[in-house]
Amino acid sequence: MNAPLPQFVSAGEALTDLIRTAPDEWSSRTGGAGLNVARAMAALGVPSAFAGSVSTDVFGQALQASAIEAGLDARFLQTHGAPPLLAVVHQSNPPDYFFIGSDSADLRFDPAALPSGWERAARWVHFGGISLARQPLAGRLLALARSLKEGGCRISYDPNFRKPMDSGYDPMLAAMASLADVVKVSDDDLLALFRTDDLATALARLRALNPAATILFTRGAQGAELHAGGQAWRAAAPAIVVADTIGAGDASIGALLFSMMQQPGADGADHLRHAVAAGAAACTRAGASPPSRAEVADLAHRIAVTTI
Repeated sequence: MNAPLPQFVSAGEALTDLIRTAPDEWSSRTGGAGLNVARAMAALGVPSAFAGSVSTDVFGQALQASAIEAGLDARFLQTHGAPPLLAVVHQSNPPDYFFIGSDSADLRFDPAALPSGWERAARWVHFGGISLARQPLAGRLLALARSLKEGGCRISYDPNFRKPMDSGYDPMLAAMASLADVVKVSDDDLLALFRTDDLATALARLRALNPAATILFTRGAQGAELHAGGQAWRAAAPAIVVADTIGAGDASIGALLFSMMQQPGADGADHLRHAVAAGAAACTRAGASPPSRAEVADLAHRIAVTTI
């Protein structure tokens, strides 16, 4: 008998971060926005899957192992003999990076090969990251998002700005924002995506793309805001000891969606507490290590939220 299909699916990229730790030393970490959000949801106890394609070499094997360790549904992870997708972080302060993978395995993802009937089981499907700036994958994912929306599935979207998202990305930003029920965006994302230094203007332009969408606007140490319809809330960031910020945004959007799934009648303030708590908890440990449900709940009680 087949196992039940997941309630949450994150579609996009899984990649390997190669991080320069010394002039002649490098370390590697499994990551990618698509995989990280799926792992964040699984850590909260939601049956989840990452829908994407990885290579069959040592890099891809490590990504497969991390997905299995997180408890993700293996039926959604595709493999291909093409090269891996790598993010080379050659400078950390300030961060600077580039991608290797012009013809890599992630581009081979085939939505038609996913398990039969998965769309009816999924309550939310998440999109975002560099996958939506890499053709032909981006076109397939946009078509998938449109099909899911027409079928009544709820869509979340985190552009997660990276260098390839220049003005050529604008149509994708507009298309995905218009489809999304929830859009997560950071202050840095907003300024870069709209090529401005005015946060208020950038946020207004994003909201104009889909006035009905709920917007999670994260601001690092300044906390976050949630905008839904004509209401908005602001949460202060809790006092924590930061190890690093890797995966914090992915943990935040995961916890927001978890809260919306588990407490559909709760107000935006409560949903925002969960999002900020998860992002903060993720910052207390190195790497993309998402917090558990208990950790998020414990920290959420310490977060003050005001109506704005």
